[in-house]
Amino acid sequence: MGKKFTVFSLNVSPEKGTEKSPVDAVKVTSAGFESDAHSGNWHRQISLLDQESVVDFAERSGIAINPGDFGENITTEGIDITLLKPGRLIDGSDGLRLEVTQVGKECHGDDCTIYQKVGKCIMPKRGVFCRVLSPGHLHRGDILELLGKE
Repeated sequence: MGKKFTVFSLNVSPEKGTEKSPVDAVKVTSAGFESDAHSGNWHRQISLLDQESVVDFAERSGIAINPGDFGENITTEGIDITLLKPGRLIDGSDGLRLEVTQVGKECHGDDCTIYQKVGKCIMPKRGVFCRVLSPGHLHRGDILELLGKE
């Protein structure tokens, strides 16, 4: 049995490099979140960031930050995000399965509205990226399970 954690927020945007807006539910296709700019045939179809890091960043910076402001698709709650390493699998209900493919990414700096708004970004160090192995549906509040050993 793996480590269980919660979908705190689901977030989508029609363009890359922008904040994402929260939604109650999403259809996860073989390419990623339906109607999200990052879906496609590549290894970073879905991004995750933990709410605990978002709250910590907001407290330290004094800036109000909402789920999706860093461009993450899934804001998680209740898991140490550092456990999500490449090769680990994440299961959801409805047959959904994701594979962690990458941790962190290069920040686009001034070309990114997230960076312009916040002044820095935590995705380069805290962001987790996945590809879809089995499509399904996700709802805010769903429980996900990180499979395998720590």
